[in-house]
Amino acid sequence: MLKQTLKTSLAAFALAAATIAGSTSSARAEYPEKPVTMVIPLGAGGSHDLNARVITSIMPTYLNQGMIVQLTPGAGGQKGTQEVARAKADGYKLLFTHNYIDMLQQYVENLPYDPMADFVPVARVNYAPTSVIVRADSPYQTFEDLVADAKANPGKVQMAHSGNWGAFFVPAAQVMQALDISLNLVPYQGGGPALQALLSGDADVTMAFPSALGEMLRAGEIRVLATAGDKRIYDDVPTFSEVGVEGDIGFMHRVVLAPKGTPTEVLDTLSAAFAKMFEDPTFIKLMNRLGESVDPLTGDEYQALRESQATAYKGLVADLTSN
Repeated sequence: MLKQTLKTSLAAFALAAATIAGSTSSARAEYPEKPVTMVIPLGAGGSHDLNARVITSIMPTYLNQGMIVQLTPGAGGQKGTQEVARAKADGYKLLFTHNYIDMLQQYVENLPYDPMADFVPVARVNYAPTSVIVRADSPYQTFEDLVADAKANPGKVQMAHSGNWGAFFVPAAQVMQALDISLNLVPYQGGGPALQALLSGDADVTMAFPSALGEMLRAGEIRVLATAGDKRIYDDVPTFSEVGVEGDIGFMHRVVLAPKGTPTEVLDTLSAAFAKMFEDPTFIKLMNRLGESVDPLTGDEYQALRESQATAYKGLVADLTSN
């Protein structure tokens, strides 16, 4: 009798243990269990860094976990991008990048990863027009002043940018081609360092996005000479179209990518969290305070745009390098 009772107790214990183990395994399968790292392949102080700080302040509400910003600049964005490409595809390491690093670099560099094969889009956060800026004490009062000096002194005007074939290099090359001028393009590890080069006097001109300009404009440290597109951002500043630079030049899409192979259920959780964040009044308010828009696309929507970008950039690179 005692032996039978013992057997029954042990069987019940084993069943309970199995049930607990199963419950634990099920709980562990729920994503996310720990903070998610968002890698930015650019330096501190640029528009990506500033946008990411807003995202990571709101996302924990909808992801039920923290989100950590990791700045990993280097090699024109390749260092941080490669780190995420090689990361475990479990949703705990994401890439916050932009269209030039994502889709254009493959046509000018031998990359240690394949953008299409190694990544899947989670969401596009927004897209923003760049601005051509100088220090407040610059002799260039207008964009025409800059162009005139560049024509009179080819290659003498120093322009700091965020990395070769990046978000400032490409529109600068397109502007130079459109206006038949020559600037000395000097690379830095991101928009923040490029801005510091301008402010310190190491460069004559640079570009920047709205989120990076607010404080400096209010402090009277810089002057905006022109902005991308055909719609004015600032009432007294001409657009590229107004100064003779036509076309889709100077726009950056900020996108979140995950390593290819990330489980569908993890991508669904991330997509749902981003969708809720995009409608959050505090998120919208903070983005507006930065001077940034909120123009979300789903992962599938951005993937379609990604594919068209790849085709367009292939032609653009061929065009810019043929001269």
